[in-house]
This record gives sequence, structure tokens and C-alpha cells, in this order.
Amino acid sequence: MSPMSAAWVPPGPAMLFCPADRPERYAKAVERADVVIVDLEDAVAPAGRPAARDALRASSLDPARTIVRVNPVETDDHAADLEALAATDYRCVMLAKTESAAQVTDVHSATGAAVLALVETPLGVVRATEIASAPGCAGMMWGAEDLLAGMGGTTSRFADSEAGGPRVAGEYRDVPRHARAAVALAAAAFGRWAVDSVHLDIADEAGQRAEALDAVALGYAATACIHPSQVAIVRAAYAPSDEEVAWARRVLDAAATNPGVFQLDGRMIDGPVFRQAEATLRRHEAAS
Repeated sequence: MSPMSAAWVPPGPAMLFCPADRPERYAKAVERADVVIVDLEDAVAPAGRPAARDALRASSLDPARTIVRVNPVETDDHAADLEALAATDYRCVMLAKTESAAQVTDVHSATGAAVLALVETPLGVVRATEIASAPGCAGMMWGAEDLLAGMGGTTSRFADSEAGGPRVAGEYRDVPRHARAAVALAAAAFGRWAVDSVHLDIADEAGQRAEALDAVALGYAATACIHPSQVAIVRAAYAPSDEEVAWARRVLDAAATNPGVFQLDGRMIDGPVFRQAEATLRRHEAAS
């Protein structure tokens, strides 16, 4: 693998996890999603990881659409994962349970790959800003269930029995919501792209859509999926409507001849609105 900067960016919003020990699924995952995350960590039993690394080495997916998730730095599998990654042309690595900037820098230095820092422990969330600032960090992602497990908790979301009043079944509890916001802010502060966490309830299409729409509103660049059926929902949520695209183009066209603050259809247009229009068109281009 040749040395790379942290310039790798996702080509679209729907990222689909695929177990690294199931190479027969690799191509199908790429066909169905914008990015495939070949997973050497949670999706593979420890005994199966050597074979999974062999499958990774033998694969030939598009590097522009492939991320490899490796095991955390402190595990016995980590070094072997990086060795397998180095034998491929893949240019983005997801570091599970990232907890420091030094971990990101070390992985980037060892592989030359851009690092997607997966923040999913209490320490990782507390250090999200530090992690986002690390050389080699291309993007940030967060994980809810590992975070709650690390806190001694039981579940990241409200259950049906807890619904009522301000609580809605299926919505995140306060700590996961904080982690989600912290990662989005840290990523934005240092010019990194951010990936929203998976929605574990595959049958909850309405919840998946609502979460993806909220991710767009918060500036997330992508959402991770655990099942192919979630891909279309995520793509539709990230794709701006025809009306939104038309408005964004009008804003940018008007800005070309109206420097500074101006009005369009009775609405004040300034720097923030201009940047929102640019973001809308970027999402439209990614969806096209």
C-alpha cells in the first residue's frame, strides 16, 4: 500500500457492513451500497479472523468504495489486521474503539491509509475533539451499544414501556445523543466527514428514515447500515428534494452577482445560508 494522506472521502451516504469472513458477500455489498465496510472485528468470531484476513488479502474491491474495520489497538488481532490491510490497495481503515489521537496517528503512519476513527467508548467520546485533530484522521463515526456497555448500561434507546411524555420509544437516551453530537461537532471543527451509527432495528424503517434525516440536518456525510434493506432508506433521506435543489441553485446563482448579504424571495441570504446551499448541491451530486 502506498503512503496516502487523509483525503479519502465517501462517494455516497450509505455504508454497508460486511463480515470479512464472508468473501462471497463482498461484491453483493458493493453492488447494493455506496461503500462496503469489510469488518474484521465484531462481525467475525475470534477463531475465524485468520481466515478473514486471508479473504481480505485475496479480495479486489474498488478502493474508492471500501473501508476495512480493524480490531482495537489493545487487542491481539490489531497488528495482524494492519498487516493484512497493507497487502491490499484499500485506502481507508476504520479503527474500532478509538480512544486517542496517538492511536489514529500510529495507524495512519503504519498503513498510509486514511483513518475513520470509530468512537464507541466513554474515553473515546470524552476525547472526540483530540481524536478528530489527529493527523491521518479522515472521518469520525460513533457507536451507541459499545458506549453503553462500557458505562455498565443496558440499552441506548428508550423502550416501549418507557414511552410517554417527552420520551419516544426507539429514540436515543441522553448520553448517546450527547456522543452523537460530540462526534459531529469534533468532525466539523477539524474538517473531517462524519458517519452516523447503525440502526439495529432492521424492521423499523420509519425510525431509520427519521434518524437519517436528522443526520443530514446535523451535517453527517453518511450513515452505516447493517442490512441491505436499509441502504435505499438512507439514500433517500440524504438525497435533497427537487425543491431543495432548485432553491440551492437559485441561492448560488444570486450570490454570484450579489456579494455580501442580500434578499431572495423575502428571505435574508448570508454566509450560513450560502454554505447550506452548497451542502445541498453536494448531497444532490452524490445521489445522482
